[in-house]
Amino acid sequence: MNLSDKKWRCNMDDFLKRTWAEINLDALKNNYYAIRNAVRPETEICWVVKADGYGHGAVFVARTLEALGARWFAVSNIEEAEQLRSGGIKGAILILGYTPPNLASKLSRLNISQAVFSADYAKELQSCAQQDNVTVKIHLKVDTGMSRIGFLYQEPGRDSVSIDEMEDVCQQPNLEHEGIFTHFAVSDEGKTGKGYTEEQFQAFLDSVSKLEQRGITFRYRHCANSGAVCDYPEMHLDMVRPGIIIYGLNPSGVIRNKLPLQPVMELKTVISMLKTVETNTTVSYGRTFTASRKTKLATVPIGYADGYPRKLHDCADMLVCGQRARVVGRVCMDQLMLDVTDIDGVENGMTVTVFGKDGGEMISVDELAKLNDTINYEMICIVGKRVPRIFLVDGKPIGHLNYICPET
Repeated sequence: MNLSDKKWRCNMDDFLKRTWAEINLDALKNNYYAIRNAVRPETEICWVVKADGYGHGAVFVARTLEALGARWFAVSNIEEAEQLRSGGIKGAILILGYTPPNLASKLSRLNISQAVFSADYAKELQSCAQQDNVTVKIHLKVDTGMSRIGFLYQEPGRDSVSIDEMEDVCQQPNLEHEGIFTHFAVSDEGKTGKGYTEEQFQAFLDSVSKLEQRGITFRYRHCANSGAVCDYPEMHLDMVRPGIIIYGLNPSGVIRNKLPLQPVMELKTVISMLKTVETNTTVSYGRTFTASRKTKLATVPIGYADGYPRKLHDCADMLVCGQRARVVGRVCMDQLMLDVTDIDGVENGMTVTVFGKDGGEMISVDELAKLNDTINYEMICIVGKRVPRIFLVDGKPIGHLNYICPET
């Protein structure tokens, strides 16, 4: 993208008039090296960019990581995998979830590896691959304690039938068994989750060992998600799958070995209107807020349709002129109000930081997640698709992503 192009500059101005997310690719680069340095050189890293790169823009994120040396990416579904291929991503891609078996030829043509999580699914995928005369790379998913998808192997003595099933899958002529993996349920819960994580790991190793005894081996054995990348280096094996830490956020507040991460996303908006209301004036739907004094209100064009939770009224802050301003009254679909009475120099059109830094003050995603009774994962994933993403290098825009008007 040529930043001197007039069309580009006009679009940037349009974006900056309402609400936008700034994606700091320098922070992403920092996190790449922080993760790479936490993992043995011989251990591969599969960078999880599902859910549109956790709301950051999957293609831009993957391109940046691939330029730094990333060779593997993980997504949730085939649409996300196709998005990466269409965006020029050449590295290996693993689909962690379900793909309709009749798309076997597409998986093969695009060189996409598919998770296989049951005997029935493997049978259908094999049948379709055989019919299309293609071979599909697969990674067996072992359920060692998540109870979501996967060959059930939570108690080796009880669940031995799964070994027979996985052996049968690996003998299918049109399925190339490239990897085997599991997913930890509580690796991010510090000491509390240690015992269960170790049980899951041992069950996984037992399943791999039993298959090896039957002559079945895998190039990639992987189980470490973000929590395990940080706290369980002994479980890194052949590959790890970092997710939330790519984007500069910890998977929980009790991670024992926190990496030197930098948040990648900041969410910004602007002041659209200033007004002063008298004492006892009520604000917004439901009249939940009543001014206890003469109050200066700033209306900003962001609401729950943009991914700002309605629950945050009268408890969360935004940053105006580097100072905290309380959200007052219920959050509307497209707008909300801030109390800026005690902040000097506030003007219409001024930038407001929803989360991120402004001067010496910061509002973190974790702070808002706690107020919303959720996790940081959800807060960044729910940033709406009408919020354009502006990609920055050295503080300057180098690209943008507009979901509603992609041609602008």
